[in-house]
Amino acid sequence: MPGIVVGIDGSEGSERALDWAAAEARIRGVPLKLLHAWYPPAALYGGIGWTGIAGDVIADFRTLAEKQMDDTCTRHAAALDGLDVERCVVEDLAAQALLQAAAAADLLVVGTRGHGGFTGLLLGSVSQQCAHHAPCPVVIVPAHTSS
Repeated sequence: MPGIVVGIDGSEGSERALDWAAAEARIRGVPLKLLHAWYPPAALYGGIGWTGIAGDVIADFRTLAEKQMDDTCTRHAAALDGLDVERCVVEDLAAQALLQAAAAADLLVVGTRGHGGFTGLLLGSVSQQCAHHAPCPVVIVPAHTSS
């Protein structure tokens, strides 16, 4: 999808990234794709007694991810109002899902974890993978700005 892809996960950094991406989509007059990727713990796929209930637990993770998407869209309704918005919740590793979605995008927007001090200078693994491997320009929005 041409336009802007933004990764959301409920963190402060992704919330700021969503606001930034929505404002940019409005300026450019392009669609905005909200992507929430979730991935169940590896134990669900292992042989440690989960095999019988793994399907139910995975469905719970999916439901939780969809609720988080709904809640995020509700909190940012004003920023999203009037935009062409596609909401996408996928079972995948975050960086992998974002890079795949960015294949057809004009811009990929991600947030950071928002650590302060020295760790604030470091990128998280997802934003770092996106910066290094995205097929389009990437904007990395910090969780908060210094005053």
